[in-house]
Amino acid sequence: MAKLTPYIFSEDAKAQAEFYTSALGGEILSVKTFGELPGSNEEMKDKVLHLSLVAGGVPIYMSDSMYQSLDRGNGMHLTLAFDSDAEAHEAFDRLSEGGKVVDPLKPQFWGALFGVIEDKFGVLWQVTTEASV
Repeated sequence: MAKLTPYIFSEDAKAQAEFYTSALGGEILSVKTFGELPGSNEEMKDKVLHLSLVAGGVPIYMSDSMYQSLDRGNGMHLTLAFDSDAEAHEAFDRLSEGGKVVDPLKPQFWGALFGVIEDKFGVLWQVTTEASV
């Protein structure tokens, strides 16, 4: 059985990881920098090679994007499903700080709350509650 872990390339992985752990609760588990590589480039020494965090109970990996430009697209959303309306509203409000609400968090015909945010880093998030069936 495979395990899917989002890997986010960032312009500032440390700041973005701190935002997610603050907004969703969690912690940064480890940070490896380019400076830890043998023979590393001095100007890249503080850039993040690999960062591991848990936010809202979800493992996420991150890295500073060093070799490619970041063009955010709309082809993928990260979805957070919560057990309670209160948890969903709290996460939605915190993730939207500095970003924009694409679709407000509201009750849907299938019996759950659902909304979409583009956070201040350009990442699209769907926030929902588990539908009661």
